[in-house]
Amino acid sequence: MIQIADLKTLREQISAWKKAGETIAFVPTMGNLHAGHISLVEEAHQHGTKVIVSIFVNPLQFGASEDLNKYPRTLEADAQALEAKSVDLLFTPTPDIIYPKGLEAQTSVHVPALSNIHCGKSRPGHFEGVATVVTKLFNLVQPDVACFGEKDFQQLQVIRTLTEDLCLPIRIVGVPTMREDSGLAMSSRNGYLSQQEKKQATSLYRALISMKAAIMEGEKNFEVLCEQAWKTLIDAGFERDYLTICDATSLADANHETTEFVILAAAKLGTTRLIDNIAFSR
Repeated sequence: MIQIADLKTLREQISAWKKAGETIAFVPTMGNLHAGHISLVEEAHQHGTKVIVSIFVNPLQFGASEDLNKYPRTLEADAQALEAKSVDLLFTPTPDIIYPKGLEAQTSVHVPALSNIHCGKSRPGHFEGVATVVTKLFNLVQPDVACFGEKDFQQLQVIRTLTEDLCLPIRIVGVPTMREDSGLAMSSRNGYLSQQEKKQATSLYRALISMKAAIMEGEKNFEVLCEQAWKTLIDAGFERDYLTICDATSLADANHETTEFVILAAAKLGTTRLIDNIAFSR
């Protein structure tokens, strides 16, 4: 596996592969890899002859109240895991490389409507930071295909939208959420949970499953359904952020005409903010 940090070497390597007729599948990450990330790499191998993974903890998507410095950095272990999965190139730039003019002077990419609801409302500026860094990484790596996890469902829709709106010649592949045996969605943030909190955290996915079952059985009062789920979650120790039943494409509130659903949830357990979702058709 080749490991590269500088842009010139990256571009030279990608140019050589493109000239040789290789196709590139790309997996952008912030590192601290778990089995969910590895599933993205495995999917990428199905779509390209060369697989590139980036590890970059993006300061532009962290809010003022979020501690960028506490985000776990495990580059050595991550590199070993990626090499074991036959990744061809690991791109590990620093903030100075990605944002040479500094964050304040960086041109930004904003995806309207999708960026200001749900997680975007709870974390102002977050999706602008995501959209900006993903666009930059797409321009640097020039992939044919890019793989993203469905656990970050809103992020996936933001990326699909920017790719379409900016006419980028990249196919976006969503990869199903990997879960612990308990049902807890795999996340780098799970490392912040105590053993007791990990047990409590399983209530989030169970609530989503119950909501899906009710909708599939014909329940149409979505507001009441969400309030019932919140009562269960609060009793389990969660603090409210948002819980909403949406159209799976627009992420607008679902209504009686909706056929493609996603239930999006974010809640705080102790000091850890967890997100999850469940998508389905009716």
